[in-house]
Amino acid sequence: MKIDTSVKSPTSSGVKDTASRAAKAGTNAPTAAPQGKSGAQDNVQITALSSQLQAMESSMDNVPVVDSARVEAIKLAISEGRFKINPEVIADSLLATVKDLMQNQKS
Repeated sequence: MKIDTSVKSPTSSGVKDTASRAAKAGTNAPTAAPQGKSGAQDNVQITALSSQLQAMESSMDNVPVVDSARVEAIKLAISEGRFKINPEVIADSLLATVKDLMQNQKS
């Protein structure tokens, strides 16, 4: 079996860069609301949980969407004939996913 080497790398195949996740998620600092007719200003308070979520989003900015090294290792194993497929594990995982989806639909 011949391996098709014309496949583009994950970074050039349309996988979006993760550097702007936080910007897309709207993690910018809150701005003051405009003053109303009464002159009172609304106060915004960020809870500890919100701050933790923002910190987690910031830390995820540096995590790649695709593990390029793992992809390359699998491609190499396939081309060398070392990649073994375990149909039992695939079937078990597929069944578990289907069961999960069915339980989520019932909820």
